[in-house]
Amino acid sequence: ATDMDWIIGTISFLLFFLYDWNRVFWKKRWMSGFFYLGCAGLIGSGAFILTEALGKRPSGWILWLVLAAVCLVGLIYTLFFALPFDETYRQEADGHRVCRTGLYGLCRHPGIWWFFGCFLGLGLAWGGGEKLAEGLIFSLLNLGYAWYQDRYIFPEEFCDYRDYQNAVPFLIPRKGQKDGRRK
Repeated sequence: ATDMDWIIGTISFLLFFLYDWNRVFWKKRWMSGFFYLGCAGLIGSGAFILTEALGKRPSGWILWLVLAAVCLVGLIYTLFFALPFDETYRQEADGHRVCRTGLYGLCRHPGIWWFFGCFLGLGLAWGGGEKLAEGLIFSLLNLGYAWYQDRYIFPEEFCDYRDYQNAVPFLIPRKGQKDGRRK
């Protein structure tokens, strides 16, 4: 049973990859819920780690859970509130313009950092070891997913994505970077 969170989390990323490919290329209606299923899977995997951490309570567990909670709030904000929700998640990929404001003006994939912090905190709250490795693997899968979006999906989805790639760094903001422009 302890491997089920690994399996569900990994399948979640497969669902994300398929969701994006479908959104841009296949456009099959029956696949439109894959993003939400992937989110549900990752929430389930995170909840499993949290439940076990609360049962174990290793040294510093509260501090690590606070880190995970803060990063989870940051991730939710970044993915669902810092972007125009309908254009991002409900409309077809039809060549609309990329969001260049706020966090998305600093780097193209700011959610990577929040995701990493969330699963790092959960793994450390569990006591390290297996669940820390799981969080790191999920973070690498998330990084791979962002790279896939950046190279294959978003240039097809957004009419100005190539320009955005040239103006805004992938993950690490440049000195003087603000809202997609260099100073």
